[in-house]
Parts: sequence; structure tokens; C-alpha cells
Amino acid sequence: MTIQVKICGINSREAYHAAANAGADWVGFVFFHRSPRFVTAEQAAAIASPIGPLRVGLFVDPTPASIEAVLAQFRLDVLQLYADEEICRDMRLWFNIPVWRAVGVCARADLPENGSGIDAMVIEAKAPAGAECPGGNAKVLDWEIMHGWHAPRPWLLAGGLTPGNVAAAIATSGAKAVDVSSGVEIAPGIKSSRLITDFIRAARSA
Repeated sequence: MTIQVKICGINSREAYHAAANAGADWVGFVFFHRSPRFVTAEQAAAIASPIGPLRVGLFVDPTPASIEAVLAQFRLDVLQLYADEEICRDMRLWFNIPVWRAVGVCARADLPENGSGIDAMVIEAKAPAGAECPGGNAKVLDWEIMHGWHAPRPWLLAGGLTPGNVAAAIATSGAKAVDVSSGVEIAPGIKSSRLITDFIRAARSA
């Protein structure tokens, strides 16, 4: 089994090419103003190559207009939404683009049992109280809570992953796909090409 990898928070050509050259399956672009990884649609279009990893657009409580504004300038293959189930289903129907719902959890009881109307889930630790962003906070999830969980949809493991712990995270959680942002940065919003390469290599060798 080959582990799939998403590198999120791409905001430079260097980071994009590092992810693409190392074989990332997806690259994520954050369209949330309060994130240190925020990019505009115009910036994302200047960063990404026409052919490369699938493009994931991250939105927080989006409206159709906010997504439309991005799609007018930048093609997206997946919408990753921090939103409730109803909004995720509505956006899936509205745009006919696969939707991943980001779900913050802290205990086994938080793991979703229903995934109707969406295509996949991104499972990560709940954001700390007062956090500016709902994800990308480098908070590590207790991977053992996934034991025995029958996921209703395909899912990616996120939250606090690094080149040093991703193999253990995969082995413990049973994840078949992983998502990283802050774990391949040297400072908030500043990606390291070396860490991106190391992360993908470590995930694939898990």
C-alpha cells in the first residue's frame, strides 16, 4: 500500500516544486485570511504549474461567492472545508467538486460516523482555545483513538505531523493518507523544501 500525501499551505514556487518533485499527491492552498499561509487566487495561480499534484483549496465557513471568486482565477480539484455537514453537502452539490470535510477531534467519541454528501474527511486534533485558525496549529492527535473506528469515508490524518513522527502516526492510526503543513516549516508560513522532501519520503517508507 502506498501512503498518499498532501502538503498544505503552499505559498511559494519553491514549496510547490519541492512537493511536486517529491511526489506529493495533493498540494493545498489556504484561502483563509487569518492564516499565515493565506494566498489569493491570483497568487496561487502564479505558484502552481498547469500539470502537477491535485490542487486542494482550503476554506473556512465559506459562502458560494467566496469559492466562486477563487475558481474564477484558479482551478481546484478538491474543496477542503472547515464547515458543518450541511454547508459541506451544499458546496458539493453547488460546485460538483469533491469536498473533504475537516474534522477536529480530541476523543474517540468525536470521530465521525456519518459522511453522507462528502467525499473524504481530514481528521486532526481540535484547535486549542483561542486559536486564530481551525487547523495548522501543530497540535498532535492521539492516534490510538482510531483503533476499531469504521470510517464512513476515506480520510487523511493531519495535525502535528512531522518527518520524524509521520511513520509512527501511520502505523498507530492506520491512516492511508496524511496531510501536513506546519510540520514542514521553519517558521509559521515558511515551508522548507528539505522538510517537504523528508516528510514525503518518511510517509512513503512507513
